[in-house]
Amino acid sequence: MRTLLLWVARNTWLRERIPRLRLARRAVRRFMPGEDPEAALTEAVAFQRQGIGTLFTRLGENVVEPQEADATADHYLGFLDRVAALRLSGELSVKLTQLGLDLDVELAHGHMERLAERAARDGGVVWIDMEGGAYTERTIALYERLKAQHPNVGICLQAYLRRSAADVQRLLPLDPAIRLVKGAYNEPETIAYRSRRAVDANYAALAVALLEARTAGREVRIGIGTHDVKLIEQIAVHADALGLSRQAFEVHMLYGIRLDQQRRLASEGYVVRDLIAYGPAWYAWYMRRLAERPANVVFALRQIIG
Repeated sequence: MRTLLLWVARNTWLRERIPRLRLARRAVRRFMPGEDPEAALTEAVAFQRQGIGTLFTRLGENVVEPQEADATADHYLGFLDRVAALRLSGELSVKLTQLGLDLDVELAHGHMERLAERAARDGGVVWIDMEGGAYTERTIALYERLKAQHPNVGICLQAYLRRSAADVQRLLPLDPAIRLVKGAYNEPETIAYRSRRAVDANYAALAVALLEARTAGREVRIGIGTHDVKLIEQIAVHADALGLSRQAFEVHMLYGIRLDQQRRLASEGYVVRDLIAYGPAWYAWYMRRLAERPANVVFALRQIIG
């Protein structure tokens, strides 16, 4: 099922046709409140009333013209103005290929600098989302450049990649902000763990390494990006054993998934952020969400027929 859905996500013919279907647009509402930014902001206001912060991402990747990258950056700058006006605890999570990485690394770097400078005015962080394995090294290298000048940038690392343990050690001297996720691309076994057990074990090991860095004096901001509540609680036990509080890390979950647990964790003193996606370019992103967990397919079918 996972392999099939990831193939569907990459298929150009399906990418052009499925989003036109009314049933598909209805199903995607499971994971996003709407395509327009106003829907995302409205939900963020509601989350904030419940003690839950927000991460925002405008869906889209692999732009093919510099003007598209420019327009994406301009959109995010305006969006940050709206977040500030609403006094939201909201931060951006962006893909570098949205900002022109495929075209020119300097183009993407310049746009990230603009976003980081704007976010810094309100004390916010701009997170760099991680894409497929072909982009891992370029993404980390660009993050290293940015972090030297802009402390308020974060990066996503994927626990299913075999290299991630070395990447954590590589980044720790920068006092980074790292959001740890399991990974949602179809990577070969040569570079990625393929079994759920191996991915979970590596995730826990990476999380503990980040917590230990905090006890050693590193100013590491840790985002635990998973819906696996047992894994979150396991990490909390490790934090407690190291003398760290529940505020030593944040819990990052996607909109529409385990909302009851997000509210529960927030009520128990965890720092929780809900990642809200919006925008019309949802097809590939949505298919990867379905592929992450077979139960998501059942939820999607319920949305269609419910």
